Amino acid sequence: MKQGYKQVKRMTPAMRIIHWLNAFSMIGAIITGLYIGHPYYQTLIADGAVDKYVMAWNRYGHFMIAIIFDVTSVVIAYLYFFSRFEKPYKKLIPNGKNVTEFFAVLVNLLTLNRKKGFDSTHSDSFNTVYFTIFHLLLIWMLLTGLQMYVQGLESGLSSIGSWWPWLLHVSTDWTLYVTGGTNMDVRIAHHMSMWFIICWVVFHIYYQVWRTIFWKEADIAIVIGGSKFVKDDTLKSV
Repeated sequence: MKQGYKQVKRMTPAMRIIHWLNAFSMIGAIITGLYIGHPYYQTLIADGAVDKYVMAWNRYGHFMIAIIFDVTSVVIAYLYFFSRFEKPYKKLIPNGKNVTEFFAVLVNLLTLNRKKGFDSTHSDSFNTVYFTIFHLLLIWMLLTGLQMYVQGLESGLSSIGSWWPWLLHVSTDWTLYVTGGTNMDVRIAHHMSMWFIICWVVFHIYYQVWRTIFWKEADIAIVIGGSKFVKDDTLKSV
């Protein structure tokens, strides 16, 4: 470790697993979701015939990925409030300290690090708000996705009983009215939300690289080793 710096733990192993699980699941969800919306490839089997189950496999994979997102969303929601490592919800409280820090980080970004009047050792309110927006988008994607799924269960029955379609209708039918009232409106909202999430990811990657370059605290390494390095004023830098 470079003299004048101290190592700070920022992510636990569980948090890093969830991060990468979401990252790879998102790639799979985009690939399969785009295919479901507009098939863009075919799979050939014996004698040059086209595999008629390609759409079914894409739908199956998309649904399995959605289940992974469901589970990780519940875990993340729990950790927001009850994590023993850190509690992100405290950074979401709109008090004077958090609001001041939020705009200080924003100014730091806009001025290319010419003004840095906040402590970057731990997660700041700007990044916490930004990640909360991502989690809300993800929940919205899950709800609209389940609404599209239950549209295929028109009989009100499923392989596991009638309780499953009923539960989905109760929990997701409101998305119909929010988006415009039709099934197509839900589909469009689901598709547009995908592009919002892609934009979110692009800025997220850019910002982590940006922080690593300008702050020189190895922020990009947090999701790999769980730690970053910040200047220690108690030590003499060399």
